[in-house]
Amino acid sequence: MSTTPPLSEVDAEAGPGSAAAVADRPPVRRRPQVWARARHALLPLGSLLLFLALWQVLAVSGTWSETLVPPPAEVGDAFLDVSTTHDGVRGYNGTYLVEHLGISLRRIGLGAGLGIALGVLFGLLMGTVGWVRSLFEPWITFLRTLPPLAYFSLLIIWLGINEEPKITLLAVAAFPPVAVSTTTAVAAVPRSLIEAARALGASRWDVVRDVVVPSALPETLTGIRLAVGVAYSSLVAAELVNGLPGIGGMVKDAANYNNTPVVLVGIIAIGVSGLVIDGLLLRLERAVVPWRGRTSP
Repeated sequence: MSTTPPLSEVDAEAGPGSAAAVADRPPVRRRPQVWARARHALLPLGSLLLFLALWQVLAVSGTWSETLVPPPAEVGDAFLDVSTTHDGVRGYNGTYLVEHLGISLRRIGLGAGLGIALGVLFGLLMGTVGWVRSLFEPWITFLRTLPPLAYFSLLIIWLGINEEPKITLLAVAAFPPVAVSTTTAVAAVPRSLIEAARALGASRWDVVRDVVVPSALPETLTGIRLAVGVAYSSLVAAELVNGLPGIGGMVKDAANYNNTPVVLVGIIAIGVSGLVIDGLLLRLERAVVPWRGRTSP
C-alpha cells in the first residue's frame, strides 16, 4: 500500500516557500490598484474634455460675441501665432510665448525667492523670540491684507518703471504667507522636545537647528507653496507697467486691444506653469518630509 501523505501535508512540510504552496495561493488581485491609477489619470482628462465641450457649446450658441467668448479653435490659432513667426511677425510684440513666460518666471523666481527667504528668517525669529513676534506680527498681518495694486503705484514712484518695482512687488506678496506659517509652526514645536535637547547639553543654536527647524519644516514648505501661488496671482499686477516682454504684460497689452484669444493664451500659460511648479514643490515636500501625513502603526 502506498504511504504517500496527502498533498496538504506535503505543502505544510515543504513550508510556505515551496512550489506547491505557491501554486495553491490565491492570485494577487492588482486590478483595484490599476483601476485607481487609471481613474486618477482619466478624471482630470475627462474634466478637461468636458470643459472644452461646454466652452465650444457656449461659443457657438451666440449668447455672447466671439470677441468676448472666442471658440477653442480660435484660441488654439492664437497660441500658434504667439509661439511662431507668422506674416513676418515674431510671436507677440517681437517675442515668442515661451520667452514671455521665461522672463516672467525669472521675475517670480527672484521676487518670490527673496520674499520666501526673508519669510523663513522672520518666521524663525518670531517663533523663537517673543518680543520679535510682538514687534513684527501686526505689520506682517497688515501687509498680508493689502492687495498688490494698493502699493504697486507707490513702488513705481520709489523705484521707477524697470525691474525693481516688479521684483519688489512679488517679494512683498510672497513674504507674509511664509512668515506666518513658519512662525506658527515654530511656536507649535513641543516643549518636551526642546527641554529634552537642552537637558542633553544642546545650545540654543543646536536646539533651533536640530529640533525646531525639522519640526517646523512641513508647515514651512506649505507656506512656500502658498507664497508661490500668491506671487503668481500678483504677476499681472507686477507687469502692468513696462511689463513687455513678460506673460503678464502680454495679457495686459492684448486686453487693451480686446484681443481675447491672446489674453486666454496668456492666462492658460500662467495657470499651466503654475500647476507644474506647484507639482514640483509638492514632490520636493514629499521628498524632504516623507513622514508628513503618516501615522505610526
